[in-house]
Amino acid sequence: MTDIKITIIDRQGVKHEVDAPTDMNMNLMEIVRSYELAPEGTIGICGGMAMCASCQCYVLSDHELPEMSYDEDLMLAEAYNVKENSRLGCQIFIKDELNGLEVELAPEV
Repeated sequence: MTDIKITIIDRQGVKHEVDAPTDMNMNLMEIVRSYELAPEGTIGICGGMAMCASCQCYVLSDHELPEMSYDEDLMLAEAYNVKENSRLGCQIFIKDELNGLEVELAPEV
């Protein structure tokens, strides 16, 4: 099992450095849920289908992420508090090249 380090700033502004496994095909939203960094029922409401934007986050580091899918782009076009660096956590899959990733959870709507 290989883990990488990811920094997640929760909705209260608290910074958490967490270990994220690269061999389980997890996404960032699932990491946030597994570490309970957002109250139950406030993140990943659609189950990671890019249909609710509850897992929106702001990417603060300079990591190159996969291109945004049509569904993610469409969902962010309808979401609140969207910024230039907004992405859906359910669409960011944990891979070795994301070691050191830093994100901030978008405010709950």
